[in-house]
Amino acid sequence: MVDTGIVEQLDQARRAFDGRRWAEAVELFERIDAADDLEREDLDRYGEAAWWTGQLNTAITIRERAHAAHVAAGDPLRAASAALSVAADHSHKLQSSLAGGWVRRAERLLADVPEAPVHGYLARARLGSALGAGDLDEALRQAEEVLSIGVRTGSADIEALGLQDKGRVLVAMGEVDDGLALLDEAIVAAVGGNLNPYPTAIVYCNATVACQDLADYRRAVEFAEAARQWCDRQAITGFPGMCRVRRAEVTRLRGSWAEAETEARQACVELQDFCLDYAGEGFYQVGEIRLRMGDLAASAEAFRQAHELGRAPLPGLALLRLAQGKTAAGITMLKRALDDPSTIPLTRARILGAYVELASGGSTIDDAAERAAELQVLAERFGTHALLATAAMANGQVALARSDAVAATTHLERARRLWQETDAPYETARARELLGRAHAAAGDAEAAGLEIQAALAAYRKLGAVPDADRAEAALSDLSSEAPSRPVTRTMMFTDIVRSTELIEAIGDEAWTRLLQWHDRAIRVLIAEHDGEEIHHAGDGFFVAFADAGRAVSCAIAIQRRLRDHRQEHGFAPSVRIGLHVGDVAQQGASYEGRAVHLAARIGALAATDEILASRDVLDAAPGGFTRGDEREVQLKGLREPVAVATVVEESRR
Repeated sequence: MVDTGIVEQLDQARRAFDGRRWAEAVELFERIDAADDLEREDLDRYGEAAWWTGQLNTAITIRERAHAAHVAAGDPLRAASAALSVAADHSHKLQSSLAGGWVRRAERLLADVPEAPVHGYLARARLGSALGAGDLDEALRQAEEVLSIGVRTGSADIEALGLQDKGRVLVAMGEVDDGLALLDEAIVAAVGGNLNPYPTAIVYCNATVACQDLADYRRAVEFAEAARQWCDRQAITGFPGMCRVRRAEVTRLRGSWAEAETEARQACVELQDFCLDYAGEGFYQVGEIRLRMGDLAASAEAFRQAHELGRAPLPGLALLRLAQGKTAAGITMLKRALDDPSTIPLTRARILGAYVELASGGSTIDDAAERAAELQVLAERFGTHALLATAAMANGQVALARSDAVAATTHLERARRLWQETDAPYETARARELLGRAHAAAGDAEAAGLEIQAALAAYRKLGAVPDADRAEAALSDLSSEAPSRPVTRTMMFTDIVRSTELIEAIGDEAWTRLLQWHDRAIRVLIAEHDGEEIHHAGDGFFVAFADAGRAVSCAIAIQRRLRDHRQEHGFAPSVRIGLHVGDVAQQGASYEGRAVHLAARIGALAATDEILASRDVLDAAPGGFTRGDEREVQLKGLREPVAVATVVEESRR
C-alpha cells in the first residue's frame, strides 16, 4: 500500500526543487530518503539541491547513488551526467585522482551513445585538465567543441558555457577583444534567465575570474555584482562564497581593506566544506591585506593556509619575504614559477611585476631589466590599464636602480596616471612614492616632496603602516637637505581632552584600541580635505592646509564624525581643535615659524569639542559655517592679543 504521507512529502519536495527553494528541498528529500528509497530522478534533484546549499559531501554521496541507479536502469546519459557532477565535486575538494576516475567512467558511458548535451560537460572536463596543464591550444580546442555541441544539440546551457569557455581561453591567449565579446554574449544569456541554475553560475563565475585575471576590474565588478544579485534571488549558499572571494579582490584594489578582509574571511567560512580552491584564494587575499598593513605574522599564516588549499601564494609570499629581509628567497620562488611551463601568460605578468620589484634592488638589475621588458610585451598584448601600469612601474624601478632619473620619471608618471584611472589608491601611492624618488634623484626636491607627501597621506588613509613609515623617512631626508622657503598655510592642531583621565578610567588596552580608531578616523578626513599631516604625537595632530576653507571644513568634519560615533556607539573621545593661517617657512615637508606656534596655542585654548579659529582664518575661509562671538585672547609668549571665535556648523547654530 502506498504511504500517502510519503507521496505528499515527495510532491512538496519536487515543488520546492522546481521553485529553487533549495534548503526546503534538501530537508524534505532527506526526510523521505530516511523512510523510503528515492527514485533515481529524485536522487538527481536531492544531490543538486544539496550542492546549492553548500553541502558538498552530501551532494557527492547522493550523486554517487544516483549514478549507480542510472547504470542499473540502463540510462548511460543520466549516469554519465551524475558521474561528471561527482567528478566536479571531487575537483572542488582538490581530490584530483578521484575526479579523474569519475571523468573516465563518464567517457566509457558516452563512448557509444548519440551526441547529447552531456557530451558538452565531458568536453568541459577535458578543457579543465588542459588549463591546469597550461595547454591553452588544447583548452581552446575543447572550448570550441563545447560550443559546437551546444549548437548541434540545441542546448542553450551548453552553448552559453561554450561561449564563456572560448572567451576566457581567448583572453588568456591574448586575443582580448574577441574573448571579451564572447564573455559579454554569455553573460547576456545568463542575465536573461534563459539558462538553468548551474550553467548560469558557471558563466557568472568564470567570466568574473577571466576579467580579474586580465585586470579588467570594471567588467569584473559588473559581472560579480550581477552574480550577487542572482544568488540573492536564488537563495544559494555555496556559490555566493565564490563570488565573495572575487569581490574581495576588487574591494582590496579599491582601497577598502577592512571591508575586503571581512568579505574574504566570510568567503573562507562559506567555502571550507564546499570549494577549497576558492577558499584558498580567500586566504590569499587576507595575506595580501595583512602584508600591506604590516602584520607580517598574520600575512604569513594566511599565505600558509592558501598554500595548503592549493592556491600558490604568489606573488604575495615573495613580497612578504622582501618585507622580512629575505629577498633572495623571494626571488627564488618567483623564478621557479616563471620557469614552470604551465604558468599561463596572465599569471606570468603578475609574477613578473613582483620579480622586478625584488630583483631591481641588488646585483640582479640586468635580470630585472629583462623581466621588465618581457612584462612590457605582455602588458601591451593584453592592453588593460592595470597591466600597463604594472609594466610602467617595473620599468621605472629598473631606471631608478640604474640612476636614470629622466627615464624613471617618464615611466613612473605614466604608472601613476594609469593606476589613478584604475582607481587603485595603494598602487597609485606606490607610483607616487617612486616618482618622488625619481624627482629627488634629478635634483628637484620640491617636486619630490609633493609626490612623497601625497603618497604618505594615501598610505595613512589606507592603514599601510610600513609604507607610511618609509615615506615619512624619505620626507625627513628631503627636509634635512632642502632650503626653507616662505609659504602661506592654514595650520590645524587637534588634541584629545583629558586623555590622562580617560586612560585611567578605561585602561591601557582599551585606550590603545580607542586611539587607533581615533587616528584612523581623523586621517581619513585629513586626506579627504587635502590636508598634510605634518606631525602626530600621542593623541594630537598637526596638519597644514593650502586653503583655509578646507581646513575649516576638515575641522567641522572631525567633530561631526566624533559626534556621530557617540550617537551610534555610545562613546567617542572629546577633541579640541585650533586653527590659524599665516606665513611660515617650509622646510622640506614641515613648516616652522611664529604662525605655527600661534596655531598650537589657539588649539590649547579651545574648550572640549570646540573648534577655535583666529579671525584671520575666519576671514579667509568661504561660507558653510557660522562664527561664534568674537573675543580677544592673550596667548603665552605673544605681546598683542589675538582675535578668535568658535566655528559652528550652519545646521547647529
